[in-house]
Amino acid sequence: MTSNTIGKKFVFKKKNEKQDVHANVIEASEWKILIVDDDESVHTLTQMVLAKYTFKGLPLKFIDAYSGRQAIEIMKKEDNVAVILLDVVMETEDAGLVCVKEIREILENLDVRIILRTGQPGSAPVKEVIVKYEINDYKEKTELSSQKLFTSITTSLRDYSLVSSIKKAKIAFSKLFDVSNQLLKLNSLSQLNSEVLTGVSSIFDNDKTPPVKCSSLWAMRKNYENKYSIKAGTGDYVNSHKGNIWEAVPPEIEKELASVIKRQEKVFLKDGYIGYYKTKKGDDSILIFNWDRIISKDDKLLIRSLSSNLKAVFENLSLINEVSETQREVINTFSEVVEGRSIETVSHIKRVTDYACQIATTMGLSEADINRIRLVSPMHDIGKVGTPDSILKKPGKLTNEEYSIMQKHAEVGYVIFKRSSLETMTQAAVVAHQHHEKWNGKGYPLGITGEEIHPFSRIVALADVFDALTNKRCYKEPWPLEKVLEIVKEERGEHFAPNVVDAFLKDLSEHEKILKKHFTVV
Repeated sequence: MTSNTIGKKFVFKKKNEKQDVHANVIEASEWKILIVDDDESVHTLTQMVLAKYTFKGLPLKFIDAYSGRQAIEIMKKEDNVAVILLDVVMETEDAGLVCVKEIREILENLDVRIILRTGQPGSAPVKEVIVKYEINDYKEKTELSSQKLFTSITTSLRDYSLVSSIKKAKIAFSKLFDVSNQLLKLNSLSQLNSEVLTGVSSIFDNDKTPPVKCSSLWAMRKNYENKYSIKAGTGDYVNSHKGNIWEAVPPEIEKELASVIKRQEKVFLKDGYIGYYKTKKGDDSILIFNWDRIISKDDKLLIRSLSSNLKAVFENLSLINEVSETQREVINTFSEVVEGRSIETVSHIKRVTDYACQIATTMGLSEADINRIRLVSPMHDIGKVGTPDSILKKPGKLTNEEYSIMQKHAEVGYVIFKRSSLETMTQAAVVAHQHHEKWNGKGYPLGITGEEIHPFSRIVALADVFDALTNKRCYKEPWPLEKVLEIVKEERGEHFAPNVVDAFLKDLSEHEKILKKHFTVV
């Protein structure tokens, strides 16, 4: 590379510049790039070429290491390094490879994107390195022109951003479950107090620095009353309890509040949210959230999901089914955020859930168990967050190696949920783990048989297969219903539990309605 491939002015980061180890990649003001090479000129030239580079409007921040060991020490201290440009031969012939292994296996950092660079390709054959080490790209230094370096960094940052977003969604998903679980324990309006509203703030403290300050207010008006009385408040509204809503809200949102009440709607402001909720009895509630900064689209999605739970609570706290239904919508929303890489996947989640609940109803399961199935079914394939798009979207038959990678999604889904102490999450872990098990013991990943398979998993297994066969996928056209039903009958006692098949066939017309309701044109 020569100087005419770059701009006339360059901005260099000081090597001893203090790093912010608490910054979150999604919220940070820069992307951290760790350059690991024992050649000072490589550091200088790389920074010169990328000096004016930005991704999603954010610049790069360079961190320098001159040996594999130094890189490891930096990775122990630095948070959210996005990309490592790593030399192979440094203090030892395989220093870079040793560094990769320790980052992935000892530090358990699977997020950072690693681009291996070498000036001695013979010391680390490309095929051998790619197979044995978890790297994201492999380049010879001689081929890294300005344009190719730009391409490699852009691709890596795009991948890292996606991985970080999924990780963030998972954390928020777990926190939403915690808050929803608290709502499920409420049995009177008096329990919907400031302590419950405080739980909302924890959802937004998702590795942000500094934490987001959230003020919330809940006001209610009975159908025979003329004014809204404040029932609970947090943050700036903490001392407004039992007061009039118009005396509590700041002047700048009075106009928006009046419009929301008049139109009976829910709106997001620049840094806030106002929601209107009306019950069947004619009582209406106002829910207000204010933040100390402009929030992201993902944060808005969180508050929409939570407000849906609150709507059910406002409607009737004695009806647990209403709350469970809303919690199901929350689960569906985040299953789609994490899994929804295509229209096929989103519709698949809805259909499998409805099929499973219909089967459970026909089998005579309790209302509580049906509600549990409604909650956990959408998460059966959540382990596919770890499956590459190249496999998920492959328009053809998978190779043996690709199929083996695909099968790992059952184990990944189990790992995501297994540590939770919440009943719904532990049941979701079991369903994610077992929905590919077969009644005859020939399924995966456990190879368990018959009654060893959890009842919920047996139900979801049939719902999942039926939906996969009757709908178009990137690798197949939909099969005729008659052919699918023939397979279901043949697999009774083999793939599927006999009583599950019997229940499914008994209410076949209901399943056909579900298929038409959520039919997706792809």
